[in-house]
Amino acid sequence: MKFPILGLHHVTATAGEAQADVDFSAGALALRLVKKTVNFDNHNVYHFYYGNEQGSPGTIWTTFPYHGMGVPVGTRGAGQIAVTSFSVPGGSLGFWGARLRERGLAVSDIAARFGEEWLTVTDPSGLVMELVANDRDTRTPWLKGGIDAASAIRGLHGVTMIVRDPSPTVAFMRDLLGFETVNEMEGRLRVAVNGDQPGRRIDIVHGRDSAPGRNGLGTVHHVAMAITDEPEQLRLREELVRRGVGVTAVMDRQYFKSIYFREPGGVLFEVATIAPGFAVDEPPAELGRALKLPPWEEPHRASIEKRLPPVRY
Repeated sequence: MKFPILGLHHVTATAGEAQADVDFSAGALALRLVKKTVNFDNHNVYHFYYGNEQGSPGTIWTTFPYHGMGVPVGTRGAGQIAVTSFSVPGGSLGFWGARLRERGLAVSDIAARFGEEWLTVTDPSGLVMELVANDRDTRTPWLKGGIDAASAIRGLHGVTMIVRDPSPTVAFMRDLLGFETVNEMEGRLRVAVNGDQPGRRIDIVHGRDSAPGRNGLGTVHHVAMAITDEPEQLRLREELVRRGVGVTAVMDRQYFKSIYFREPGGVLFEVATIAPGFAVDEPPAELGRALKLPPWEEPHRASIEKRLPPVRY
């Protein structure tokens, strides 16, 4: 039984200092800060959402800046997302390499994989990201961040996950979520869902000898996939339960509904609805400007604002 996964929805990481995170994601990468809210499990920590103008599913990068909260530095390894990739236009990597190096960031040389050129950059928290150049991405970028359309990020390209044995992971993603293998090379294969397009891809690295990853500062917490609506999400949850897969109850994340579960290799997956989106509590033109709290946190606004560090953007 397969379910209508549309592609990636977002990627969420545990970051370090809040201002450095905004400076990198909204500054260096020129993504739009589409929502400034709090971690629903710890209202003393921001939850930043970055993306295109509307924060469309498949363009969203989100962070929890946990600096000063006693969270240790994480380690990348098996059962974890190791790299988050963003899609940029073909021919723009020279621009990006120069821009990121000017900001003192560690940038790799340009390399090629599966017919696409890419470069790697490490953000101030130690998160590893790729910019992947291609001419297949027709999504409209955010253009008010100081970068023109010839270079601006279109959205997520995909993620790279490490598992010790790829076979159970591939079977699970194929049989339940509708992913298909679209490319393969030594030690790595690529799966895609709903067509082989940027924003619908996941690379699976065979980490047979990799130590287990540990979440912490500088690591990705989970990858989320988009599903059409709440009834389909519930149907997927019922199937996960039937198969004996541990899955959460449906959680209201204010801007979408979510369920969470782990694939056989240990990577944490989220499946999130498209609706209602980020304009549910502020006008599209005002996205990301004010601190938005869920209704149950509004009574605590004064104390929350007092504890959160100020950020400029």
